[in-house]
Amino acid sequence: MTTTTVRTFEMGRATREAYADALVALGDEFPNLYVLDADLSKSTKSGSFGKKYPDRYQNVGIAEANMVSIASGLASVGYVPFCGSFACFLLCKGYDQIRACVTYPGNNVKFLGSHGGISIGEDGPSQMGIEDVALATSLPGMVVAVPADDVSMEGLVRSALQHPGPVYLRAGRPAFPRVHAGRRDFQLGRAIVLEEGRDVAILANGLMVAEALQARDLLAASGIDVMVIDCHTVKPLDPEAIRRAVSTGAIVTAEEHQVWGGLGAEVAQAVVRTRPVPGEHVAIQDTYAESGTPRQLLERYGLTHLHVAEAVRRVLMRKC
Repeated sequence: MTTTTVRTFEMGRATREAYADALVALGDEFPNLYVLDADLSKSTKSGSFGKKYPDRYQNVGIAEANMVSIASGLASVGYVPFCGSFACFLLCKGYDQIRACVTYPGNNVKFLGSHGGISIGEDGPSQMGIEDVALATSLPGMVVAVPADDVSMEGLVRSALQHPGPVYLRAGRPAFPRVHAGRRDFQLGRAIVLEEGRDVAILANGLMVAEALQARDLLAASGIDVMVIDCHTVKPLDPEAIRRAVSTGAIVTAEEHQVWGGLGAEVAQAVVRTRPVPGEHVAIQDTYAESGTPRQLLERYGLTHLHVAEAVRRVLMRKC
C-alpha cells in the first residue's frame, strides 16, 4: 500500500502585508512612487509607507472613484501612483474612473485590490472580491496579476512599478503558504513552472498554487504525474507556459475567483488558439459565498487540494 505524503508549507505573511512592505522598501529607489488609500490603510497596510514617506502618501477617505481620479492626475505629472483598497470596492466602485481616467488614456497607475476572494472569511460576502479579476482583465491595456505568496507579491510589486502602464495586483487577507521561498526573479507575464509533469498540467494563482502542489502530491500516489504552474499573471498570459501545459494533453485551472472571466477563462481562450485539450476549472461556481472561517469557505466552495485532485481525475478520463 502506497503512503501518500502531502507537503506542508511554511506560512508567510499575508500578501497585503507583503505589498506594503515592498512599497516601503522601494520608496528610496523610486522617488516618484506615490501611494494612495481609501480609508482602509489599516487593512491594506499602506499606512507604513505614509509613516516613512508622508509627502508621498494620501488617505483620501471612503472615496474610491476620487482616489482613482487623483492617481490619474499624479501620473500625468510624472508620479507612479499606487491605489489600494478592498478589491470589491476598488473595482466595483471605481470601475468607471479606472476606465475613463486610467486605461483609456493609458496612464501609468497601479492598483492593489486587497481582500480578494472568499478567504477573507468572517467579513462576509459584501467584502469579498470574487469578480475583480474579470473586471480588471476586461479593461484594455490593464495587466492583471494574482501573486501566490508574500515572496512573489514583493517581486511583482517591483515589476509593476517598472511596467510602463496600468497594473492590477490582487492580495489576500490571511497569511498565505510560502511556495516561492528563496526565489527572486518575478516578472509580470512570465509564469513559473514549479513542478514538471507529463500527464496533466495545473495552472493556478493566488493561494490555489499551494493547493495545486498538495494535489500533485496526492495524485502521485496513484501514479499520476502532474505539472504545476504558478500562472500569476492572468493578463497577459505567458505563451510558453500555455504551450508547456497543453503538451501534457490535459489541463486544470485553479483560482479563488468566479469561474467566469478569471484565469480559467483566459487559459481556455489561449488553449483554443493553441492546441485544444480537455480542461477543468476549479473556481467559485457562479455564486456568492457566506461568512465562515477561511478554511470552511474554501472547503464549502470547492477550493482545496482535494477538489483540485478530483478535477485532475475527471479531466484525465477525457484525455485522448
